[in-house]
Amino acid sequence: MSDKLRTEAGQPWADNNHSLTAGKRGPVLMQDYQLLEKLAHFNRERIPERVVHAKGAGAKGVFTLTHDMSKYTKADLFNGKGKKTPMFIRFSQVAGEAGYPDTLRDVRGFAMKFYTQDGNYDIVGNNTPVFFVNDPLKFPDFIHSQKRDPKTHLRSQDMQWDFWSHSPESVHQVTYLMGDRGNPASYATMNGYGSHTFKWVNAKGQVYWVKYHFISEQGVKNMSEHTASMTASKDTDYLIHDLFDRIEQKHYPKWKVCVQIIPYEEGLHYKRDIFDVTKVVSKKDYPLHQIGEFVLNENPENYFDDVEEAAFSPANMVPGIEPSPDKLLQGRLFAYKDAERYRLGANYESLPINRPLHKPKNYERDGFMAQGQDSSVNYEPNGENGPKEDPHAKIKPYDVSGKADSYDTYAPDYYSAAGALYRVYSPAERDRLIETIKGTLGTVKSHENKVLETRQFYNADHEYGERVAKALGLKMDEIKTK
Repeated sequence: MSDKLRTEAGQPWADNNHSLTAGKRGPVLMQDYQLLEKLAHFNRERIPERVVHAKGAGAKGVFTLTHDMSKYTKADLFNGKGKKTPMFIRFSQVAGEAGYPDTLRDVRGFAMKFYTQDGNYDIVGNNTPVFFVNDPLKFPDFIHSQKRDPKTHLRSQDMQWDFWSHSPESVHQVTYLMGDRGNPASYATMNGYGSHTFKWVNAKGQVYWVKYHFISEQGVKNMSEHTASMTASKDTDYLIHDLFDRIEQKHYPKWKVCVQIIPYEEGLHYKRDIFDVTKVVSKKDYPLHQIGEFVLNENPENYFDDVEEAAFSPANMVPGIEPSPDKLLQGRLFAYKDAERYRLGANYESLPINRPLHKPKNYERDGFMAQGQDSSVNYEPNGENGPKEDPHAKIKPYDVSGKADSYDTYAPDYYSAAGALYRVYSPAERDRLIETIKGTLGTVKSHENKVLETRQFYNADHEYGERVAKALGLKMDEIKTK
């Protein structure tokens, strides 16, 4: 026997198909509060979509620690070989809105939430190890260039290449995006990266820098430009379908969890600034260490509750993990939680998918942000045995000095990393890269922007720039001019 239909207030609902009317022909009675409530709920079913990463897919899983890392961090989830931590992951597109085809070329989000004994720990990264900009002041402008033209309301190659050609720090990420990895064949066949450098602190107060890498055990597989376009015309939700079907058919996708560990002082004097998110730290200098594995083994029961209402923030750290001076990371520490308060409401952390394992205990009371209040003491200090601070969570002190000013962001070596990436590509990958650039940059109206961007490619690697110039019909004397 099925459950009885009831309102949100718990009252039995006699008829969910016919409104109360004054006689058979009506009109509808205002006293039909069940109708009014149903319409009110319907009117509020849609919430503002994410400004970025609007479309995505999610799944639940388990992270298993295979190597104890207590030598480097006191973070609970990384202490104790064999420890299992429940987790949730959301993969996403960056630029397109919720209804946009998910196989078109774009950076993919790779956001994870670990439900640890010390609270939620979020790693909010991408499927590329670097990013387009390294100062938070430029982030809104970058995203505007990826969105729809305010006049035509169409995605614009002119806008995005205009921004990139005037932002030379973006050339490394542009080379990733225009390469094969800009079109993953599946969320399960792409790697993920924490992108930023983070700080690990052990129980003795010793500090290390780390960078996260998540290596697909399904292998890295990508789509050609033609396949991605054809797939988009047949199934705009292909990547969502693919992830759901893999898990439903018990072909559970797995990733190795690896870190680069950089001694504190060495990191501060590395040949490149390890806090510049437009650059990588060489794996030859600091190789990957596998510390665990995670598997995705459960699809959400309700997409809206688990995927749409999921809220991630780089500020969600646990004792033993702290932010680095990375400027873009510092800006994200504020921006993500502020965005979730706008998108989901002030009580977003009380939604089921965002709740930590253990009920929060604090002195916050009243208003939209406080949920599940009781009669316990609501101020501190107190003599009523209220919750106490935990010295275990205290951050490692560090020195801060210098004059307050708007400084140039990091050293202006924009090109060497992009050149190194180009040279890593196989000859066939380079061919596809040039063809992709030709098909996108080649369509922009501004000759100046074509020249500026191609000059960036040339400065990264002469062959790279020469091939792009030839593909676009540009003269090399224009490109070589400084």
